[in-house]
Amino acid sequence: MENTALNIAVLVKYVPDAQFDRHLTGAGNTLERAESILSELDEYAIEAALALSEARGGEAAGNKVTAITMGPASAVAAVKKALQIGATEGVHLSDEALAGSDAAATSLALAAVVRHLGGVDLVLTGMASTDGETSLVPAQLAARLGLPQITFASSLEVDSSGEAHVATARRDGDIYAETIQATLPAVVSVTDQANSPRYPNFKGIMAAKKKTVTALTLAEIGVEPASVGHEGSLTVVKAAEAREHRPAGTIITDSGDAGIQLVDFLAAQKLL
Repeated sequence: MENTALNIAVLVKYVPDAQFDRHLTGAGNTLERAESILSELDEYAIEAALALSEARGGEAAGNKVTAITMGPASAVAAVKKALQIGATEGVHLSDEALAGSDAAATSLALAAVVRHLGGVDLVLTGMASTDGETSLVPAQLAARLGLPQITFASSLEVDSSGEAHVATARRDGDIYAETIQATLPAVVSVTDQANSPRYPNFKGIMAAKKKTVTALTLAEIGVEPASVGHEGSLTVVKAAEAREHRPAGTIITDSGDAGIQLVDFLAAQKLL
């Protein structure tokens, strides 16, 4: 191919920090996102995109890595973190009608964003979001875009030496590994075994301040409000309640007979 540059879109999500308890709120039982961060699993997708770009000469050679997210105003923080890590530019889809979107409604909106951008060679995602953990969006996105998909890739390479870009990925099973290929454009989700994500450095943080984040609404990408959010979702959370408090465990103090106490405890629990 004369032009080996890639136009890569990376989907990133603003999710509740796993260090804190999660809470559902509102009439629709949606997740409270006050303490949120860029999903850690999405960092592997960003790293995969940057590695592919850098192998082809980076931005100077025409490669582009666009970080895309959807969500409220605060969700732009996920895009900004991706820009600090090294993404070229960002896109933030924000609209009140998106609130409460499930995986199906989310994939519909994100597919519209990808189509709106145009010319995307590769859509990269993490293996799952760390809040919903459904792993449904990548496959749904590929179906909506009519593109081949490779999911749960533990390694990813793109060969541009032929007439088309060809992605080669390895998917690891419990007792086997398989190699899968797809001609681009395609959708690929990568696992947390695919690479070692880099951290933002001072140079990257300063450079991110000059990078563009494009704000989009549903009207701009041609999506009807009724097809997303609670109204457009296929799943509904009817009710939710806090899990029961876990009782404290048994503490054995060693006064010379700790071994006997431990054996007695295990026997009482019928573990011996």
